Amino acid sequence: MYLKQLEIHGFKSFAEKIELNFGNTINAIVGPNGSGKSNISDAIRWVLGEQSAKTLRGSKMEDVIFAGSDSKKALGFAEVSLCIDNSDRKIPVDYTEINIMRRMYRSGESEYFINKTPCRLKDIYELFMDTGIGRDGYSIIGQGRIDEILSNKSEDRRNVFEEAAGIVKFKT
Repeated sequence: MYLKQLEIHGFKSFAEKIELNFGNTINAIVGPNGSGKSNISDAIRWVLGEQSAKTLRGSKMEDVIFAGSDSKKALGFAEVSLCIDNSDRKIPVDYTEINIMRRMYRSGESEYFINKTPCRLKDIYELFMDTGIGRDGYSIIGQGRIDEILSNKSEDRRNVFEEAAGIVKFKT
């Protein structure tokens, strides 16, 4: 299982639709300060169901929608879609690819989709349960989170690594 593709449109600094393709090995997102690298990881968190504007580095959830610039007008929605290659069936569904999409309008209304079928946010949470991916997983570690983890008590650090490794469910 790996992140195969990410499409972002109207999310934060991405006014135009962009498509990022990833390989099944290690991928890196590099670029100068202010080029949108952190917004890419925010987009992944958001499409997986993040509900905290603070975690997404905003003050309110509508801040994820492109607010306009000198050359581009503000948009009325943000949309992020990610495609997971599931050929190894780590997610126990009958699909080799799983597409998750979230769309949010300035009204605050959000829509969620799994493989283009409307769904609830809860369905997305349940799909990724026990995979290490998801809103509460450690597959995406935001800015400042590493310092927080390292300054935790040793038991708390161990819990973080056990959860990331997916072994918590086997503890008695």
